[in-house]
This record gives sequence, C-alpha cells and structure tokens, in this order.
Amino acid sequence: MPPVPPPDKEKKPEPAPPYWAQWRLLLPYILLGFMILWLWQDFFLAPKIQTIPYSEFKRYLAAGQVEECTIREDRIEGKIDPRRKLRTAQRPAAEAASPAVPPAVPAASATPVAPAPTPAPQKTAAPAQEKPAAGKTEAAKTEPFFFYTVPVNDDKLIEELQAQGVDYKGVRPSPLPSLIVFWVLPIILLVGLWLFVSRRIGAAGQAMMSFGKSRARLVADKDTGVNFADVAGCDEAKYELQEVVDFLKNPKRYEALGAKIPKGVLLVGPPGTGKTLLARAVAGEAKVAFYSISGSDFVEMFVGVGASRVRDLFVQAKATAPCIIFIDELDAIGRQRGVHVGAVNDEREQTLNQLLVEMDGFAANVGIIILAATNRPDVLDRALLRPGRFDRQVVVDAPDIDGREAILKVHSRDKPLAPDVNLKQIAQGTPGFSGADLANALNEAALLAARRGANEIHQLDIEEAIEKVVAGPERKSRRLDADERRRVAYHEVGHALVAAHSQHADPVHKISIVPRGRAALGYTLQLPEGQQFLMTRSELVDRIRGMLGGRAAEEIVFAEVSTGAENDLERATALARQMVCAFGMSERVGLVHCGHRTNPFVGPLDDGALERDFSERTAEQVDDEVKQILDDAYAKAKQILTDHRDQLERVSQELMRRETLDAQAFKDLLAGTGGGEAHLNDKDVGLPAATAAAAQS
Repeated sequence: MPPVPPPDKEKKPEPAPPYWAQWRLLLPYILLGFMILWLWQDFFLAPKIQTIPYSEFKRYLAAGQVEECTIREDRIEGKIDPRRKLRTAQRPAAEAASPAVPPAVPAASATPVAPAPTPAPQKTAAPAQEKPAAGKTEAAKTEPFFFYTVPVNDDKLIEELQAQGVDYKGVRPSPLPSLIVFWVLPIILLVGLWLFVSRRIGAAGQAMMSFGKSRARLVADKDTGVNFADVAGCDEAKYELQEVVDFLKNPKRYEALGAKIPKGVLLVGPPGTGKTLLARAVAGEAKVAFYSISGSDFVEMFVGVGASRVRDLFVQAKATAPCIIFIDELDAIGRQRGVHVGAVNDEREQTLNQLLVEMDGFAANVGIIILAATNRPDVLDRALLRPGRFDRQVVVDAPDIDGREAILKVHSRDKPLAPDVNLKQIAQGTPGFSGADLANALNEAALLAARRGANEIHQLDIEEAIEKVVAGPERKSRRLDADERRRVAYHEVGHALVAAHSQHADPVHKISIVPRGRAALGYTLQLPEGQQFLMTRSELVDRIRGMLGGRAAEEIVFAEVSTGAENDLERATALARQMVCAFGMSERVGLVHCGHRTNPFVGPLDDGALERDFSERTAEQVDDEVKQILDDAYAKAKQILTDHRDQLERVSQELMRRETLDAQAFKDLLAGTGGGEAHLNDKDVGLPAATAAAAQS
C-alpha cells in the first residue's frame, strides 16, 4: 500500500459558495417538487371531482339528488347522491314512465304509493338476466360523487335549493389569487426585467470603467509547472535570475551588506532560446506575486489608455509587494521616441513615458522587480536601458554543444528512448539549433516512431526528424525524370566533392537526391567537428567554394547550367559581401566597415542583411571585390572537379542508385572501395539550413 502523503499545511480552505449559488443548486429540486404536486392533483384528485354541465346539475337538483353545494362567483361545487331517488321515490311504473312527473312531484309525496309488489319483481328480474353489464353500469351511476359546474344567470337557483332541502352556502372569493395574479406576478416580472437590464448595463459600464485597467494576469507558482530544473542550455541567465529570486526570499542577507536588488532585468536573445520559459521558471521558483503581461496589451487606439494601464499595473504590484512583473515583447512599447505623426505613435510614447516614471521616477517602487523579454534590443529607447531601470541585460543566446545536450535531456524525460540513442552525437550534429528547434526535433522523432508502430524512439528517428526540420519533409509525390535526376545527382556530388578536397571545409555527412520541402530537389549536409565561434578567411572561402561546387559540376558534365544553383548563389554572394563589408577581408576596400546589421539577434550569419552606409564609389569597389571572391572560388571548384572527374562519376552513379549516401559510404567511394550497401553511421545527422547546400528547383 503506498504511503499516504501528508496534508498540505499551506493549502488554504476553499471559500464557501455564495448564497445565490446555493439557491441555484436547489432550484431544480424546487421545480421538481412543484411538478410532482401538480401531477398528484391532476391524476389522483381530479378523477374524484366530475365536471358536469349546468343543465345536468339542474336535473339532479329537480330530482332531489343534490345533497350539498357551495356557491361561488365563478363555479358551483358540491355532492350529488343518485341513491336519494331510490330511497325517497318509488312510484308506479306508469307514473315513472311519464317524463313530466318526476320533476313536478316532490320526494316526500311519493311515499303513499310505495307498495307495488307484483310489477317490481318483473321489472327488476328481466333486465338482470338479459343485460348484466347494464346492471353494473346502473350500479356505478348510483354511487355518490362530487361535482363541479360553471353557473349561468339563474335567479331562481336559491329558491329551488330551499325547496329541495339542499344544504348550500356561499363563499366570498379569496383575495389571494387576485393578489398573486394582478400584483405579485407583474411585480416579479418587472423586477426580473429590471435586474436583467441593469446587469447588462452594469456589465457594459464596468467594461467601460475598466478600459484603463491593467490586463496583467496574476500567476501562482503552482500554475506554471516550470522551475529552474526544467530550463537548460542557459546557465548564465539562470544564475542571474536565481539571484533575483534569492533576494526576494532572503532580502535581509543582501541588505546587511548594503546591496540593492536590480529594478529591472532584460532578457535578450533570438527567438526560441527560452526567454519566456525562464520567466515561467522564475514564477515557479519565487514565492511572491508574479504578474505576466504582454507589451501589446498596453497600447490601444485611444490616447492615454496605455499610460493608465501602466499606472494601474504598478498600483496592483505595490499592494502585493514584493512581487515580479514580467513584460513579454517589450519592444511593442519600448521603441525609441521621436517625432511621429499619428495618434498610435503618440499613445505608445505616452505609455513608454509612464513606464519610465513608474520604474525610476520621483517616487521609488520598493519591492517591485521588472522582468522583460525582447529579441529587438537595438530598437529600445536608451532611457529604458539605463541603470536604475533595466540594470541588467541577460543574453539568452543559442546554446553550445553542452547546452544542446542538456536541453535534449530535459525534453526527452517523458519520451521512451531506445538504448542506441546518443544525445551527445545529436547535440554535436545540431549547431545553431535553439531550444525550440531541439524540442521540435524530438517531437517530430516521436511522431515518426509512432507512425511506424514502434514502442521506442531510435537514433534513426531523431536523425530523420532533424533532416525534416532542416530541409523539410520528403516529397514522395515529386517525381523527377531521368535527366533531371541525373543532373541533381551530379549537382549534389559536386558540393560534396569540393568540400572533401578543401582543407578548411566541414566534413560531409550525408548526400541525398530525395526531394524535400518546397523547392529542394536534393541536399548535402556538412557537420563541423566541434564548437566553432570564429571563422578565418580560408574557412569562409572554402565554404563559398563548396556552395559553388554544384553549379561547377553541372557546367563540367552537361556543358550548361540550370536554375538549381539559385539558393547557392544567393548564400555565397551574401557571405562574400559580409567578408568585404563587415569582416574587413578585402585588400582593396580595406578595414572599413561598410555596413551594419539591423538586428544581430535575428537571422543566420550569412543572410546578408546589411544596411548600406557608404558612398557610390565604395559600393562599386565592394561589388568588384565580391565578384572577384566568387570568381576565384568558382574557378577553384571547377579545377577540383576536373582533377577528380573519376570520383565525380563514381559517386554520382552510386548516388543515383541508392538516392542517399552517408559519410562512410562517401569516404569508401572516394577511396575506390565503395559500391556495396550503404553504411550506417551514428554520426550521420542533420544540420541547420545555413550549413546545407540544397539544389533549388
């Protein structure tokens, strides 16, 4: 029997529901009780009271069979006993046969003519033998019953009742039904309508009055489900935030040394690196109030609403201090101020001004820590980044190889991994991947394993998932004819062969001519041997040379080129332009920095997103240098492929036969020993798109 966990002492008792909620629960039972009462009266009491016409009531009255009655304004009710006729009137058969005699003769005058022994047995014996059912019906009609009838305008009714000796009485109408129908029900309906309308108007008025209220959500520590143990790959950022959380838990230890906690911590980094996840971990670790809000929740089309929401947010935070306020996507309200036209920009600037005042204005906010995240620190206002407001800027960058391995371990906790899975090799084969990319790759691997009916995730599933993330899913429906398939094979082998014979190029780990993604008809994946933070000019030139190897192979083999090298030329040109403009690797242009990146945290290294800030003459020199670098690299690539034409043919033919070659198979073919089945190599894993040379359609 498992041990019973101790009761949670910190758990507060749940508040009792309001009285109106209790009445709402009892309402169905009350309605059910009324329904049962109505059914009881309708099905059990109603059959004992017979509704008869007024004319039939008059006939019973004339026959002296009405015992008692109650006269009301709208009805007459009472009791009728048909046996009174048998007890009080036994007339001769001829006299009883006359229809005018019974109503004219009173019940007392029939007693002298009672003895008639001979006709009576004949009259009663014959019907009893011929029609027994009719006898039962007549007996049923002689039973007393209660009646109910609706009166008409009859002035002689009282005289006839007195003449027949009927016990009658009059009943004054009760004021309760009329009071309920004409007063209580209308008042209830009016009050209900008034409550409905007032509630609607109150909701609209409350929404209007709360238009300037803060939309921050108070997050409890149990609601996040994330703590620092669930965050990996950013140890420095975790250390900075752990210090903030520890200060909130033990403020006296820091105050004794005169230390002051930072008022604001700004998380900076590219998308997918875990900035919001770190904020959720802070909410899970800190035992203080945690307010979460997005930067776009402040700004509205009406001027002044954003500033009002900032003020209300800090009013709430002061009431629950010490606390943490997390503002996601701070660049939505923190952009640099300037001269703009339009109310929207004016509203954003007023919101920013109010935020600056609340963070570090005339009145200090003690015990409130602002935690914000953005991937555009270059557009933030300088007054927002100064000490006293955001004292610390924590960079949450893409993880290194150890960080990627730690992230893979975190995201694979709830996934059944096969014994052949090597997370170290997967981390080595995914340079440039963010935490979100790694989580997506493991999720794709789980989907692939489930699709083929496996109970565990194997290494091949993860490798296939990485290739799917990098190059896209396989396009089995895209069928290439023999000529196009042969051209793509030589194109991809050209990339791989040039890289294999370049001293500073990354090793080749996979070649494929299986179409993937939107435009890739084939791809060549290269894997760096270790973590690399700097690149030399020789390494950059070898990378450009490998990008142009596919086009060079097409020109050598087919004597003409195709459109498949579009992506190769785009990436090679962008990298060469960075060498000239940003890295100072051109003797003609010199050490001048001719361009700057608009945002260093968005986009890969070789996307070429540089903002021009040089003259036309310098632009001509830059263009000439870029063209020279590309021409030299292309000429060198053609020379390598011409010198190793036999390897180009051998590897291309084998690639057309297998469609995919791994690293070991490629090495065997270069050595002249290949040609068998493809080798399985655990190091054969995918790369980001920045290191993959893909043939484009």
